[in-house]
Amino acid sequence: MFWQNLHELDQHVTLFINGFHSPWSDQVMLLFSHVRIWFPMYAVIAILFFWRLGWKKGLVTLLTCVLCVVLCDQIANLFKDGIARLRPCQDQKMIDMGLYMLETGGGLYGFYSGHAANSFGFAVCSTMGFRNDSRLRYRGYAAFIFTWAFLVSISRIFVGKHYLGDVLTGAIAGVLIGLFCAYIGRLVIRKVPAVTRQ
Repeated sequence: MFWQNLHELDQHVTLFINGFHSPWSDQVMLLFSHVRIWFPMYAVIAILFFWRLGWKKGLVTLLTCVLCVVLCDQIANLFKDGIARLRPCQDQKMIDMGLYMLETGGGLYGFYSGHAANSFGFAVCSTMGFRNDSRLRYRGYAAFIFTWAFLVSISRIFVGKHYLGDVLTGAIAGVLIGLFCAYIGRLVIRKVPAVTRQ
């Protein structure tokens, strides 16, 4: 009964958030929802790792971020298949209740959001990675990347692919996995000789 009530609350909150749409905001949410669009940003951040941290620390930081995204994605898939909670866009009740869908298709199950896990995991891991050089001021980067992660995550509700609960759980999972991977990276970097940037 508790889980049923929680699911129904999640349905109503999701529909409330999903209902805020306009031609302009729809395009913005679709932009943030499409993963491949952000590859150039990832490339720029990877270059910054090497430029600001040196090639050794930069390589370790880059590899920990890649590990983080892979873990976030694969663990999310395990949860989706194991829990088998239908996506809003695959649930006829949600469609009948007025779900606004900007995207269709995809897998049947959506708990939890891989987009939210990946984006928050990357945000945490990359921010912690830049902290491997104590001379850097990373607050501006942190503000940017966490705003990006939030918008990517919330876009999944607007396009009709996820419930709010999927997104919140994904974000929490991403933060935890990001911290774990950043910690592993920190342990490795401690064994890497310091490289002085010119």
